[in-house]
Amino acid sequence: MNLYSVVPDKDITGWYVKLEDVAPTELHSSRSVAINEAVDLANKNRPSKVVILDKDHNVDDERTFE
Repeated sequence: MNLYSVVPDKDITGWYVKLEDVAPTELHSSRSVAINEAVDLANKNRPSKVVILDKDHNVDDERTFE
């Protein structure tokens, strides 16, 4: 199962979509844009799970795509 995470950057000025232990490559300007990208990737690469973190790095939401 692929694991995608939506995480804030260290300054909380943008959001990353991270695949498991791979370094993120693109910084998104908003959390909602990053969530949409993560969901799209998870849908295309089933089975997958999306874990969405808040600005304090706590799990805010989890979505599974089978």
